[in-house]
Amino acid sequence: MFFEYLPLMSTATLMTLGLAVCSLIAGLVLAIFFVVLETNKFVCVRKPTAIFVTLLRGLPEILVVLLIYFGSTELVEKLTGEYIEFSPFLCGVIALAIIFAAYASQTLRGAIQAIPLGQWESGAALGLSRGYTFVNIILPQVWRHALPGLSNQWLVLLKDTALVSLIGVDDLMRQASLVNTNTHQPFTWYSFAALLYLIITLVSQFFMRKLEMRFTRFERGVK
Repeated sequence: MFFEYLPLMSTATLMTLGLAVCSLIAGLVLAIFFVVLETNKFVCVRKPTAIFVTLLRGLPEILVVLLIYFGSTELVEKLTGEYIEFSPFLCGVIALAIIFAAYASQTLRGAIQAIPLGQWESGAALGLSRGYTFVNIILPQVWRHALPGLSNQWLVLLKDTALVSLIGVDDLMRQASLVNTNTHQPFTWYSFAALLYLIITLVSQFFMRKLEMRFTRFERGVK
């Protein structure tokens, strides 16, 4: 009976990985956007962004998931008068990306502050705009400083994917629950799900360490 449900668990594992990777990509883009707004010279832009990010970090993750899933449909209905139901996967990606971005933006902002001020001054001396200097000079150096923190947040994101099982995404956690309903073997299937999460985490840590070592070697080579 165990092997009978393995294909379902394999598909659920791929769903979890797809959800995590999509959320990571969208979250990184959104985190960079938050950083740009938080470091803006205009207070009217900087302050509201900082407050919004702080609020996101203060909310429970499950609450963000539920607000996005149920609130998006209600918001669109009020704006357009039409009832549009968004897919649980899309809502899960959006919610997890927002959660990831709220924390990753602070990591990126700290990494930017670690870049010597002379880098900005050199760009200004060459007549480069602040935006061009940030994208082409500062940002490539930021990843080396931010990678350890982003690696930890990626691992947290992997675990947070279990939250979207509550809105109907057939991820690893939800599939384990459904299989348990049929087999009445909760310890077996939840332990198997835990093992799969652990394997994904260990593989992720291996590649993250390789990436960190590559950045370190690159920096030594430049020096």
